[in-house]
Amino acid sequence: MLLITLLILPLAGMTYVLWHMWTLLPLPDGWKWLVIALGVLCFLSLFLVFGGTMDKLPVPLSRVLYQIGTSSIFILLYLAMLFLLLDIGRAVHLIPAEWLRSNWVATGCIAGTIVILFLLGNIHYNHKVRVGLELTTSKPLAKDYTIVMASDLHLGYHNTRSDLARWVDMINAEHPDLVLLAGDIVDISVRPLLEEGMAEEFRRIEAPVYTCLGNHEYYSHTPLAKKFCEDAGIQVLCDTSILIDSTLLVIGRDDRTNPHRKTVGTLLNQSNKLTVKQSYTILLDHQPYELNLSKEAGVDFQFSGHTHYGQVWPVSWITNALYECAWGEHRRGETRYYVSSGLGIWGGKFRIGTQSEYVVATLKRVKS
Repeated sequence: MLLITLLILPLAGMTYVLWHMWTLLPLPDGWKWLVIALGVLCFLSLFLVFGGTMDKLPVPLSRVLYQIGTSSIFILLYLAMLFLLLDIGRAVHLIPAEWLRSNWVATGCIAGTIVILFLLGNIHYNHKVRVGLELTTSKPLAKDYTIVMASDLHLGYHNTRSDLARWVDMINAEHPDLVLLAGDIVDISVRPLLEEGMAEEFRRIEAPVYTCLGNHEYYSHTPLAKKFCEDAGIQVLCDTSILIDSTLLVIGRDDRTNPHRKTVGTLLNQSNKLTVKQSYTILLDHQPYELNLSKEAGVDFQFSGHTHYGQVWPVSWITNALYECAWGEHRRGETRYYVSSGLGIWGGKFRIGTQSEYVVATLKRVKS
């Protein structure tokens, strides 16, 4: 049912937008059909992204088709909202009906609005926001830690090695003691990561790197994604944990895509009870569902991603309705959480009303 809904809504929106474009454009019918055909082809190229066709085409062509297809869904959303606003204005007699029929001025205004909006959205996406976070504990620590955390890099046909190189430079500039990634390192295929040698960029990170799996590691073939991480010097914590300096316990939970993954309680119980009691515990769990489980298990801090905070407004309203915490800090009892909107992005490289971010946390001991 959800799949049908996800197909019907974009098709209905496309029909609505194309009808308005046909009415609005002051062109002969032949040229109108050409514009409509191009719009439909841009939208249909989105299905190549999900159909696995990208890996069978030359990488440069796959990049172009990926960008066109995934960008079209966001542009379609904003055109539909803009035309709906204009229709409401016409219904209440604020906008003359003829303004939306064969009008070059209206065409130019609408096109200009969309171009400026998405140009600014792309600039905003490329501006990565540094989120500072202070974590304190009364538990013993070997030292104070600087921890860089990020999620949803979505490296692939759109986020390239040059993007990753800039992100690695940002991470190294923080001089972290460790780096934690909350899944979705890979977008839809490992192929572009291998062909561009992105593992070499990860190996430039001047600190140990740990990650949990995300749903896109499953979409892109889990064994290949794990092998890439291994080659990149990233330790995958898949329902496993690692104890750092005898006082910092990092647990990576398998993604929710796996229905047989271990519970948070089981993951803590499989560690030495004394270790759990005396160590500051960080849980990496890609999808922020059932946050109460971390509180009940006694986790000190949970870091998640996945939501992207909708990427563009007003989709962020939907993520707010779907998740207990769709973005930012959250607290339950003594357990703290941070749900990241992601360092990278899926699809078109636009951020409108949301931000691309990475978290720099300082973990310090305070006297109880």
